[in-house]
Amino acid sequence: MKYTGMPMGMWVLFGKSFERNLITELGLDRNAAGATAAKAKRRYKEIIVGLPEFEKEDRFKMNIVNCALLSAFVLNMPERPDVKRLTAYYAKSMMTPAMKWFCRKSGKSKFSDRDIFSMKAAERLKAANRNPYSWNMEFYPYPDGSGYEARFTACGICTLMGGAWALRPCSCHVPAGLHDERSGRRSGLCSGVYACLRRLVL
Repeated sequence: MKYTGMPMGMWVLFGKSFERNLITELGLDRNAAGATAAKAKRRYKEIIVGLPEFEKEDRFKMNIVNCALLSAFVLNMPERPDVKRLTAYYAKSMMTPAMKWFCRKSGKSKFSDRDIFSMKAAERLKAANRNPYSWNMEFYPYPDGSGYEARFTACGICTLMGGAWALRPCSCHVPAGLHDERSGRRSGLCSGVYACLRRLVL
């Protein structure tokens, strides 16, 4: 994957927020936070260029880019936090004023015909069959028309954060793990990444 474009833009948008929350959420001093961020930027570029390019129709590219950003910071933290603290750190780092605006704006089109068409297209694409860093999902509309569930059966975050790094803190690989678009339920950090991009406006 090329660093230019979305990956570079995500660092510009969120890099300082991730650095700032090393202090406010994880208790690092300013010097340690700055050193961690500098190392994380280099690691982030390495992770990005090591990823395959996503198909044009794949709606989950932003998810893996955000996961790469988080992973780069975790890999360079002086001490790795537990899942609860890491989830809080990630949520605070992502929920900048610009992201809150984006979530509110995108939320207005949730459950629209266009949104449902897009979800069904993602279900048909099954991008993870060709790219292990993407996702496969199944679309389940509720009979009463009140919403739907997107059940993920393959997870790019599990691929990226697993293996030699042993960074997999999520539970989405468990069959019961799902992201419920109606209630906003989330299963662990991994599903929280999906929710942050669309629903996390607490």
